[in-house]
Amino acid sequence: IGGSFIPKKKGLLRLCRRGRARAGQGGHAYLQEWLWWAGLLCMGIGEAANFAAYAFAPATLVTPLGALSVLVSAVLSSVFLNEQLNVHGKIGCILSILGSTVMVIHAPQEEEVSSLESMAEKLKDPGFIVFAVCVLVSSLLLIFVAGPRYGQSNVLVYVLVCSAIGSLSVSCVKGLGIALKELFSGKPVLKEPLGWVLLVCLVICISVQINYLNKALDIFNTSVVTPIYYVLFTTAVMTCSAILFKEWQHMVLDNIIGTVSGFLTIVSGIFLLHAFRDMPFTPDLLPLFL
Repeated sequence: IGGSFIPKKKGLLRLCRRGRARAGQGGHAYLQEWLWWAGLLCMGIGEAANFAAYAFAPATLVTPLGALSVLVSAVLSSVFLNEQLNVHGKIGCILSILGSTVMVIHAPQEEEVSSLESMAEKLKDPGFIVFAVCVLVSSLLLIFVAGPRYGQSNVLVYVLVCSAIGSLSVSCVKGLGIALKELFSGKPVLKEPLGWVLLVCLVICISVQINYLNKALDIFNTSVVTPIYYVLFTTAVMTCSAILFKEWQHMVLDNIIGTVSGFLTIVSGIFLLHAFRDMPFTPDLLPLFL
């Protein structure tokens, strides 16, 4: 997934040099660029592996490992896109990996969901319904109100859309994973309407994510978009999973502290990677920094 940002960004840059309508301005000329499709294929392979992981493990355990994609994307961007990665960025990458490790060690266990019927009951939970409505309303406001005004100058606008919708797509992936398990065990899953509804919702969510992620990548540096997207997406997924699967309900205190500390360590690393990306650092500046 981290590597997929590079060909997509290079494809968008090629279109910009040709004078084609940019994705950040609402253009979709990238659909005719083979480099962009190569990046999408790489992302598809990575997301397929994510799909398998979400089917067998809690989302709060799987999602933090996405910090590795931030590391890969930052390193490859400095090599292939000539985007700067100074010592602050390298320290930020290390902190992201350490934070992910701590989160994985202390990750919560989700409530067992073994059938589409139990998944349907969880989707009817009032807490999840309120969360989903808030996500959809805020996304619509970002797309139609904040986007035209601030989308070209503020990286958070389009990335927030991707992250918020992404939390719902993870829920769809979890449900489809359960459906595939039942299908392979011989149950008549294809006759269940919930499976098809989840599939349609997943396609819509992924389409929205791809569209607005392309807008963000076209306007801002990959080294900026990727880490911010990771932090916001992880936060949204953890919130959604906590509401839908009650992952935090039976956690002991040390695991709660470990999970929160690991996540804050990741956020600190991402902040270093993003905030000081344009600041030069040489040994003679060390006394000044100290």
